[in-house]
Amino acid sequence: MDALNLDIFDSISLNEMNSVSLMKRMDTKFILHRDAVQAILNKVQFDYKILQVASDRLMTYHSVYFDTDDDHFYHMHHNGHSHRIKVRIRNYVESNLCFLEVKQKDSQGNTLKNRIKVNQLTSTLGEEAITFVTQTTAKQIKLHKSIENQFNRFTLVSTALQERVTMDTNLSYNGVIFNKNLVIIELKQEKLNRLSPLFQALKAQSINPYSISKYCIGMASTNADLKQNLFKPKFLKINKLTT
Repeated sequence: MDALNLDIFDSISLNEMNSVSLMKRMDTKFILHRDAVQAILNKVQFDYKILQVASDRLMTYHSVYFDTDDDHFYHMHHNGHSHRIKVRIRNYVESNLCFLEVKQKDSQGNTLKNRIKVNQLTSTLGEEAITFVTQTTAKQIKLHKSIENQFNRFTLVSTALQERVTMDTNLSYNGVIFNKNLVIIELKQEKLNRLSPLFQALKAQSINPYSISKYCIGMASTNADLKQNLFKPKFLKINKLTT
């Protein structure tokens, strides 16, 4: 995504963006070929500002995910459970910040994210981290590292709505690029609003919402023994879209 012109947007600082943190929200995802991104950005350049840290607008995110010994979190998603959990430590590289994050989706489709600051990216959870996960999920569970991912992201913040947009590219799992042409867009809103400028710009290009989990796609693509039949159509769609 280095060829993208992100300078068309006015900038917003991390502190300013935190006022639209949306830790409880509705998420709508889309996938597209990276060659289609610039045209979308051009249409919404006056509706959003872009997060800038120092001189950086395209950021690096490095995450370690955790799951149970029987990969319960993965299977909850694969089997279509309405309540889903993800546990990860994420390093926001340019911001020099690390957080232990617990993401939960409820039966109404709301995403709730809780997090605490940690010192560094690690492959194990210490006592304080385990306590946080237990209190947040109301479950006492033993967790181990399940997968590691890294990607580049830029973040747009609406100038008029309680809304943020993230666009992710160069997604890799355990150090191996997954698909160089895939871009995952996530629209984060207080409540679902299809009148969002970004939603409308995508709709005009016949790009419709699409459910996808970076965690589950990574687990399925790197673990042949995992149950993954329900994800096979997603791999087919990604391959068709990006080739």
